[in-house]
Amino acid sequence: MSSLIGLTGSIGMGKSTTAKMFADQGIPIWDADRAVHTLYAKGGSAVAPVAELVPDAHKEGAIDRDLLKQALAKDPDLFQKLEAIVHPLVAQNRAEFISAHADAPILLFDIPLLFETGAEKWLDAVVVVSAPPEIQRSRVLAREGMTEDRFQMILSRQIPDAEKRSRADFVIPTTDLDTARQSVTQILDQLRKETPDA
Repeated sequence: MSSLIGLTGSIGMGKSTTAKMFADQGIPIWDADRAVHTLYAKGGSAVAPVAELVPDAHKEGAIDRDLLKQALAKDPDLFQKLEAIVHPLVAQNRAEFISAHADAPILLFDIPLLFETGAEKWLDAVVVVSAPPEIQRSRVLAREGMTEDRFQMILSRQIPDAEKRSRADFVIPTTDLDTARQSVTQILDQLRKETPDA
């Protein structure tokens, strides 16, 4: 039985970079965003039901996420209907990943809205990446097309960093790469001691 570890953190905290550090140590990674991307891509299992719900978002056999966001902005009631379609498909994708990596002692689940969606209920441990607010802000505002307003809107939808840290089993500081890498190694060492066959 694999040990299921969740990785999360607010925007700009270095989650993707840290996930790669786990991957570099041979840990299979399930990426929630990538799963949704696959479901919305041509041939993806979410295309037909989402196209029926939001016809305007259907483009060239796939779901255009920008057009979908525009439709959701116009009609917020669509959110719940969309989640009712997408959540079970994401769960199925995740179950297939777990089944495909049944031999791996540790699996990592990269989930941006981990606590917000209650994912900690099925995970064995949660890792939160964190950096001081000024570092987070400068990283996010350096992204193409990002504005202060958009940054604040994204933050308002996420559980505050302090609360995430208090609910985590492990916290990885991402102020610099070496510290983050050392933390990843220490966490894996500890998990391997606690996980038989790891």
